[in-house]
Amino acid sequence: MRYAIVTETYPPEVNGVALTVQGLEQGLRERGHDVELVRPRQDGDLDIAADTLLVRGAGLPRYPGLKFGLPATRTLRKRWQSARPNAIYVATEGPLGWSALRAARQLGIPAATGFHTRFDDYMRDYGAPWLQGVALRWMRRFHNSAQATLVPTRELQHFLQGQGFDNVVRLARAVDTRQFDPARRDRGLRRQWGVGDDGFVAIYVGRIAAEKNLPLAVRAFRELQKTRPEAKFAWVGDGPAREQLQRDNPDFIFCGVQRGEEVARHFASGDLFVFASHSETFGNVTLEALASGVPTVAFDYGAARELLRHDVHGAAIADGDDAGFIEAVVRIGGDDLLRNAMRMACRNAVAALRPEQVAEDFDRILQSLARNGGPHVAAAAT
Repeated sequence: MRYAIVTETYPPEVNGVALTVQGLEQGLRERGHDVELVRPRQDGDLDIAADTLLVRGAGLPRYPGLKFGLPATRTLRKRWQSARPNAIYVATEGPLGWSALRAARQLGIPAATGFHTRFDDYMRDYGAPWLQGVALRWMRRFHNSAQATLVPTRELQHFLQGQGFDNVVRLARAVDTRQFDPARRDRGLRRQWGVGDDGFVAIYVGRIAAEKNLPLAVRAFRELQKTRPEAKFAWVGDGPAREQLQRDNPDFIFCGVQRGEEVARHFASGDLFVFASHSETFGNVTLEALASGVPTVAFDYGAARELLRHDVHGAAIADGDDAGFIEAVVRIGGDDLLRNAMRMACRNAVAALRPEQVAEDFDRILQSLARNGGPHVAAAAT
Protein backbone atom coordinates (compact mmCIF):
# COMPACT_ATOMS: atom_id res chain seq x y z
CA MET A 1 0.00 0.00 0.00
CA ARG A 2 1.03 3.61 -0.49
CA TYR A 3 0.24 6.08 2.29
CA ALA A 4 0.87 9.78 2.84
CA ILE A 5 1.38 11.31 6.28
CA VAL A 6 0.90 15.06 6.60
CA THR A 7 2.23 16.82 9.69
CA GLU A 8 3.30 20.31 10.67
CA THR A 9 5.76 19.07 13.29
CA TYR A 10 8.41 16.38 12.98
CA PRO A 11 11.79 15.51 14.57
CA PRO A 12 14.27 16.98 15.27
CA GLU A 13 11.49 19.08 16.77
CA VAL A 14 10.82 17.62 20.20
CA ASN A 15 7.19 17.30 21.26
CA GLY A 16 4.68 14.52 21.69
CA VAL A 17 3.03 15.00 18.31
CA ALA A 18 6.30 15.00 16.36
CA LEU A 19 7.57 11.85 18.04
CA THR A 20 4.22 10.06 17.77
CA VAL A 21 3.99 10.81 14.05
CA GLN A 22 7.53 9.61 13.47
CA GLY A 23 6.73 6.37 15.28
CA LEU A 24 3.64 5.79 13.13
CA GLU A 25 5.60 6.50 9.97
CA GLN A 26 8.40 4.11 10.91
CA GLY A 27 5.89 1.47 11.89
CA LEU A 28 4.24 1.56 8.47
CA ARG A 29 7.61 1.40 6.71
CA GLU A 30 8.64 -1.61 8.80
CA ARG A 31 5.44 -3.32 7.67
CA GLY A 32 6.57 -2.93 4.06
CA HIS A 33 4.45 0.04 2.94
CA ASP A 34 5.52 3.02 0.86
CA VAL A 35 5.07 6.16 2.95
CA GLU A 36 5.30 9.73 1.75
CA LEU A 37 5.90 12.33 4.45
CA VAL A 38 4.62 15.88 3.90
CA ARG A 39 5.87 18.54 6.31
CA PRO A 40 7.13 22.15 6.43
CA ARG A 41 10.75 22.81 5.60
CA GLN A 42 12.86 23.06 8.77
CA ASP A 43 16.01 25.04 9.43
CA GLY A 44 18.99 22.85 8.62
CA ASP A 45 17.20 20.54 6.18
CA LEU A 46 19.90 19.15 3.88
CA ASP A 47 19.67 15.54 2.74
CA ILE A 48 15.96 15.00 2.19
CA ALA A 49 14.64 11.60 1.23
CA ALA A 50 12.84 11.28 -2.10
CA ASP A 51 9.66 10.23 -0.29
CA THR A 52 9.53 13.48 1.72
CA LEU A 53 7.72 16.52 0.34
CA LEU A 54 8.73 19.81 1.96
CA VAL A 55 6.35 22.75 1.83
CA ARG A 56 6.67 26.35 2.93
CA GLY A 57 6.25 27.10 6.59
CA ALA A 58 6.28 30.02 9.01
CA GLY A 59 7.40 30.37 12.60
CA LEU A 60 4.95 29.56 15.37
CA PRO A 61 4.49 32.57 17.70
CA ARG A 62 5.95 32.04 21.19
CA TYR A 63 7.44 28.69 20.17
CA PRO A 64 10.91 29.27 18.70
CA GLY A 65 12.04 26.44 16.48
CA LEU A 66 8.52 25.25 15.63
CA LYS A 67 6.73 26.02 12.38
CA PHE A 68 3.32 25.60 10.83
CA GLY A 69 2.83 24.74 7.19
CA LEU A 70 1.40 27.32 4.84
CA PRO A 71 -1.54 26.44 2.55
CA ALA A 72 -0.49 23.98 -0.16
CA THR A 73 -3.66 22.53 -1.72
CA ARG A 74 -2.50 22.91 -5.34
CA THR A 75 0.92 21.42 -4.58
CA LEU A 76 -0.58 18.40 -2.86
CA ARG A 77 -3.24 17.86 -5.51
CA LYS A 78 -0.60 17.88 -8.26
CA ARG A 79 1.66 15.55 -6.26
CA TRP A 80 -1.10 13.08 -5.47
CA GLN A 81 -2.46 13.10 -9.02
CA SER A 82 0.88 11.78 -10.28
CA ALA A 83 1.58 9.47 -7.30
CA ARG A 84 -1.75 8.69 -5.70
CA PRO A 85 -1.76 7.39 -2.11
CA ASN A 86 -4.26 4.73 -1.12
CA ALA A 87 -5.02 6.72 2.05
CA ILE A 88 -3.63 9.71 3.92
CA TYR A 89 -3.18 10.52 7.57
CA VAL A 90 -3.31 14.17 8.66
CA ALA A 91 -1.75 14.67 12.07
CA THR A 92 -2.18 18.41 12.66
CA GLU A 93 -4.96 20.93 12.26
CA GLY A 94 -2.92 23.81 10.79
CA PRO A 95 -3.13 25.33 7.31
CA LEU A 96 -1.17 22.42 5.83
CA GLY A 97 -3.56 19.92 7.40
CA TRP A 98 -6.58 21.75 6.00
CA SER A 99 -4.91 21.81 2.57
CA ALA A 100 -4.30 18.06 2.71
CA LEU A 101 -7.92 17.31 3.53
CA ARG A 102 -9.10 19.61 0.76
CA ALA A 103 -6.80 18.01 -1.83
CA ALA A 104 -7.80 14.51 -0.69
CA ARG A 105 -11.48 15.34 -0.97
CA GLN A 106 -11.01 16.77 -4.48
CA LEU A 107 -9.18 13.60 -5.58
CA GLY A 108 -11.42 11.15 -3.75
CA ILE A 109 -8.62 9.85 -1.51
CA PRO A 110 -9.82 8.59 1.90
CA ALA A 111 -8.29 10.36 4.88
CA ALA A 112 -7.92 9.89 8.61
CA THR A 113 -6.95 12.63 11.05
CA GLY A 114 -5.21 12.45 14.40
CA PHE A 115 -6.56 14.31 17.41
CA HIS A 116 -3.30 15.10 19.20
CA THR A 117 -3.83 18.46 20.91
CA ARG A 118 -6.59 19.94 23.05
CA PHE A 119 -6.53 23.43 21.58
CA ASP A 120 -9.79 24.18 23.35
CA ASP A 121 -8.04 23.68 26.70
CA TYR A 122 -5.16 25.85 25.51
CA MET A 123 -7.59 28.76 25.28
CA ARG A 124 -8.11 28.50 29.04
CA ASP A 125 -4.40 28.17 29.76
CA TYR A 126 -3.57 31.28 27.77
CA GLY A 127 -6.24 33.43 29.40
CA ALA A 128 -9.07 33.21 26.85
CA PRO A 129 -11.54 30.63 28.23
CA TRP A 130 -14.42 32.21 26.30
CA LEU A 131 -12.81 30.89 23.10
CA GLN A 132 -12.92 27.24 24.16
CA GLY A 133 -16.23 26.62 22.40
CA VAL A 134 -15.00 28.31 19.23
CA ALA A 135 -11.84 26.19 19.21
CA LEU A 136 -13.82 22.98 19.70
CA ARG A 137 -16.20 23.82 16.83
CA TRP A 138 -13.22 24.61 14.59
CA MET A 139 -11.62 21.26 15.42
CA ARG A 140 -14.90 19.40 14.88
CA ARG A 141 -15.23 20.91 11.41
CA PHE A 142 -11.65 19.92 10.57
CA HIS A 143 -11.85 16.33 11.79
CA ASN A 144 -15.31 15.70 10.36
CA SER A 145 -13.85 16.51 6.94
CA ALA A 146 -12.08 13.15 7.10
CA GLN A 147 -13.45 9.61 7.18
CA ALA A 148 -12.05 8.84 10.66
CA THR A 149 -10.56 10.68 13.64
CA LEU A 150 -7.96 8.71 15.57
CA VAL A 151 -7.62 9.23 19.33
CA PRO A 152 -5.41 7.51 21.94
CA THR A 153 -7.88 6.87 24.78
CA ARG A 154 -11.44 5.69 25.34
CA GLU A 155 -12.03 8.74 27.53
CA LEU A 156 -11.26 11.12 24.65
CA GLN A 157 -13.20 8.96 22.22
CA HIS A 158 -16.34 9.23 24.34
CA PHE A 159 -15.87 12.98 24.88
CA LEU A 160 -15.53 13.75 21.18
CA GLN A 161 -18.46 11.52 20.27
CA GLY A 162 -20.54 13.52 22.72
CA GLN A 163 -19.40 16.74 21.01
CA GLY A 164 -20.55 15.68 17.55
CA PHE A 165 -17.30 14.32 16.12
CA ASP A 166 -17.95 11.60 13.55
CA ASN A 167 -16.36 8.15 13.49
CA VAL A 168 -13.91 8.56 16.34
CA VAL A 169 -11.58 5.54 16.35
CA ARG A 170 -9.27 4.60 19.20
CA LEU A 171 -5.66 3.93 18.29
CA ALA A 172 -3.77 3.04 21.47
CA ARG A 173 -0.25 4.28 22.17
CA ALA A 174 2.83 2.38 23.24
CA VAL A 175 6.30 3.11 24.57
CA ASP A 176 9.70 1.77 23.59
CA THR A 177 10.70 -0.10 26.73
CA ARG A 178 14.11 -0.81 25.23
CA GLN A 179 14.84 2.91 25.19
CA PHE A 180 13.09 3.86 28.42
CA ASP A 181 14.46 1.53 31.07
CA PRO A 182 15.30 1.82 34.79
CA ALA A 183 18.73 0.42 33.92
CA ARG A 184 19.61 3.79 32.38
CA ARG A 185 19.69 5.42 35.83
CA ASP A 186 23.02 7.26 35.92
CA ARG A 187 24.88 8.02 39.13
CA GLY A 188 27.20 10.36 37.27
CA LEU A 189 24.30 12.45 36.02
CA ARG A 190 22.82 12.57 39.51
CA ARG A 191 26.18 13.76 40.87
CA GLN A 192 26.09 16.56 38.28
CA TRP A 193 22.75 17.51 39.78
CA GLY A 194 24.32 17.52 43.23
CA VAL A 195 22.49 14.39 44.37
CA GLY A 196 23.89 11.20 45.87
CA ASP A 197 22.46 7.69 45.85
CA ASP A 198 20.17 8.51 48.77
CA GLY A 199 19.18 11.96 47.53
CA PHE A 200 15.91 12.92 45.87
CA VAL A 201 15.23 14.46 42.46
CA ALA A 202 11.81 15.49 41.24
CA ILE A 203 11.81 15.58 37.46
CA TYR A 204 9.73 17.22 34.76
CA VAL A 205 10.08 16.33 31.07
CA GLY A 206 8.21 18.26 28.40
CA ARG A 207 7.47 21.68 26.98
CA ILE A 208 8.09 24.46 29.48
CA ALA A 209 4.97 26.40 28.61
CA ALA A 210 1.81 27.83 30.16
CA GLU A 211 -0.45 24.96 29.06
CA LYS A 212 1.57 22.54 31.22
CA ASN A 213 0.31 24.08 34.48
CA LEU A 214 3.85 24.54 35.77
CA PRO A 215 3.07 26.81 38.75
CA LEU A 216 1.31 23.88 40.43
CA ALA A 217 4.36 21.66 39.97
CA VAL A 218 6.51 24.37 41.55
CA ARG A 219 4.13 24.79 44.49
CA ALA A 220 4.06 21.05 45.10
CA PHE A 221 7.85 20.84 45.07
CA ARG A 222 8.22 23.78 47.46
CA GLU A 223 5.88 22.03 49.88
CA LEU A 224 7.99 18.89 49.64
CA GLN A 225 11.11 20.91 50.40
CA LYS A 226 9.66 21.90 53.75
CA THR A 227 10.19 18.30 54.90
CA ARG A 228 12.99 17.40 52.49
CA PRO A 229 15.07 20.56 52.07
CA GLU A 230 17.87 18.83 50.13
CA ALA A 231 15.47 17.83 47.33
CA LYS A 232 16.32 18.93 43.76
CA PHE A 233 14.05 19.63 40.81
CA ALA A 234 15.39 18.82 37.33
CA TRP A 235 13.64 20.23 34.24
CA VAL A 236 14.17 18.55 30.88
CA GLY A 237 12.90 20.51 27.89
CA ASP A 238 12.48 24.07 26.73
CA GLY A 239 9.73 26.51 25.88
CA PRO A 240 8.45 30.06 26.22
CA ALA A 241 8.05 29.86 30.02
CA ARG A 242 11.57 28.64 30.75
CA GLU A 243 13.24 32.04 31.08
CA GLN A 244 10.79 33.29 33.71
CA LEU A 245 10.76 29.96 35.54
CA GLN A 246 14.54 29.91 35.70
CA ARG A 247 14.67 33.51 36.89
CA ASP A 248 12.13 32.85 39.65
CA ASN A 249 13.73 29.56 40.75
CA PRO A 250 17.53 29.79 40.55
CA ASP A 251 17.94 26.53 42.51
CA PHE A 252 16.19 24.47 39.81
CA ILE A 253 18.27 22.38 37.41
CA PHE A 254 17.55 23.10 33.74
CA CYS A 255 18.83 20.37 31.42
CA GLY A 256 17.53 21.70 28.11
CA VAL A 257 16.10 19.54 25.35
CA GLN A 258 17.28 15.93 25.42
CA ARG A 259 16.72 13.30 22.73
CA GLY A 260 16.91 9.55 22.31
CA GLU A 261 19.02 7.74 24.87
CA GLU A 262 19.81 11.00 26.64
CA VAL A 263 16.20 11.77 27.52
CA ALA A 264 15.84 8.16 28.68
CA ARG A 265 18.93 8.56 30.89
CA HIS A 266 17.53 11.75 32.41
CA PHE A 267 14.12 10.18 33.02
CA ALA A 268 15.55 7.10 34.75
CA SER A 269 17.79 9.26 36.94
CA GLY A 270 14.81 11.00 38.53
CA ASP A 271 12.90 9.80 41.59
CA LEU A 272 9.42 11.24 41.01
CA PHE A 273 7.85 12.55 37.81
CA VAL A 274 5.80 15.64 38.67
CA PHE A 275 3.35 16.20 35.81
CA ALA A 276 0.76 18.87 36.59
CA SER A 277 -0.57 19.36 33.05
CA HIS A 278 -4.34 19.24 32.58
CA SER A 279 -4.43 19.91 28.83
CA GLU A 280 -2.88 16.71 27.45
CA THR A 281 -4.66 14.72 24.79
CA PHE A 282 -2.64 11.75 25.99
CA GLY A 283 0.73 12.50 27.57
CA ASN A 284 3.42 10.21 26.13
CA VAL A 285 5.77 11.31 28.89
CA THR A 286 3.61 9.45 31.40
CA LEU A 287 4.35 6.17 29.62
CA GLU A 288 8.02 7.07 29.38
CA ALA A 289 8.20 7.76 33.12
CA LEU A 290 6.52 4.46 33.97
CA ALA A 291 8.77 2.54 31.60
CA SER A 292 11.75 4.22 33.28
CA GLY A 293 10.57 2.98 36.67
CA VAL A 294 9.81 6.49 37.92
CA PRO A 295 6.67 6.89 40.09
CA THR A 296 4.42 9.58 38.69
CA VAL A 297 2.02 12.16 40.08
CA ALA A 298 -0.42 13.30 37.39
CA PHE A 299 -4.06 14.20 36.95
CA ASP A 300 -6.40 11.30 36.24
CA TYR A 301 -7.01 11.55 32.50
CA GLY A 302 -5.24 10.65 29.27
CA ALA A 303 -2.39 8.19 29.72
CA ALA A 304 -2.69 8.40 33.51
CA ARG A 305 -6.28 7.18 33.43
CA GLU A 306 -5.39 4.38 31.02
CA LEU A 307 -2.39 3.01 32.90
CA LEU A 308 -1.45 4.75 36.15
CA ARG A 309 -2.94 3.11 39.25
CA HIS A 310 -3.25 5.32 42.30
CA ASP A 311 -0.83 4.36 45.10
CA VAL A 312 0.61 1.61 42.90
CA HIS A 313 2.50 3.57 40.25
CA GLY A 314 2.33 6.96 41.94
CA ALA A 315 -0.83 9.04 42.22
CA ALA A 316 -3.69 9.74 39.80
CA ILE A 317 -5.39 12.89 41.07
CA ALA A 318 -8.90 14.04 40.20
CA ASP A 319 -8.65 16.85 37.65
CA GLY A 320 -8.79 20.19 39.41
CA ASP A 321 -7.79 18.87 42.84
CA ASP A 322 -4.66 20.97 43.24
CA ALA A 323 -4.49 20.30 46.99
CA GLY A 324 -4.57 16.55 46.32
CA PHE A 325 -1.81 16.91 43.75
CA ILE A 326 0.43 18.76 46.20
CA GLU A 327 -0.31 16.25 48.98
CA ALA A 328 0.64 13.34 46.71
CA VAL A 329 3.96 14.93 45.74
CA VAL A 330 4.81 15.56 49.40
CA ARG A 331 3.71 12.09 50.54
CA ILE A 332 5.35 10.03 47.81
CA GLY A 333 8.38 12.28 47.50
CA GLY A 334 9.03 11.96 51.22
CA ASP A 335 8.73 8.17 51.42
CA ASP A 336 11.74 6.37 49.94
CA LEU A 337 10.44 2.91 50.79
CA LEU A 338 7.11 3.58 49.10
CA ARG A 339 8.79 4.87 45.93
CA ASN A 340 11.13 1.90 45.78
CA ALA A 341 8.15 -0.44 45.97
CA MET A 342 6.47 1.51 43.16
CA ARG A 343 9.44 1.41 40.79
CA MET A 344 9.01 -2.18 39.62
CA ALA A 345 5.24 -1.80 39.46
CA CYS A 346 5.70 1.21 37.17
CA ARG A 347 7.77 -0.82 34.75
CA ASN A 348 5.30 -3.69 34.78
CA ALA A 349 2.42 -1.32 33.98
CA VAL A 350 3.72 -0.69 30.46
CA ALA A 351 5.72 -3.86 29.79
CA ALA A 352 3.05 -5.29 27.50
CA LEU A 353 2.74 -2.17 25.32
CA ARG A 354 4.38 -2.75 21.95
CA PRO A 355 4.96 -0.15 19.22
CA GLU A 356 4.63 -3.00 16.69
CA GLN A 357 1.02 -3.54 17.77
CA VAL A 358 0.25 0.15 17.34
CA ALA A 359 1.72 0.04 13.82
CA GLU A 360 -0.40 -3.01 12.99
CA ASP A 361 -3.58 -1.34 14.26
CA PHE A 362 -2.79 1.89 12.38
CA ASP A 363 -2.14 -0.06 9.21
CA ARG A 364 -5.44 -1.90 9.57
CA ILE A 365 -7.37 1.35 9.95
CA LEU A 366 -5.79 2.92 6.87
CA GLN A 367 -6.27 -0.25 4.82
CA SER A 368 -9.95 -0.36 5.71
CA LEU A 369 -10.32 3.24 4.54
CA ALA A 370 -8.40 2.54 1.34
CA ARG A 371 -10.47 -0.52 0.48
CA ASN A 372 -13.88 0.67 1.55
CA GLY A 373 -13.66 4.45 1.77
CA GLY A 374 -16.28 4.53 4.50
CA PRO A 375 -15.98 5.25 8.19
CA HIS A 376 -17.89 2.29 9.60
CA VAL A 377 -15.45 -0.35 8.45
CA ALA A 378 -12.54 1.72 9.82
CA ALA A 379 -14.22 1.89 13.20
CA ALA A 380 -14.92 -1.82 13.22
CA ALA A 381 -11.28 -2.57 12.55
CA THR A 382 -10.15 -1.38 15.98
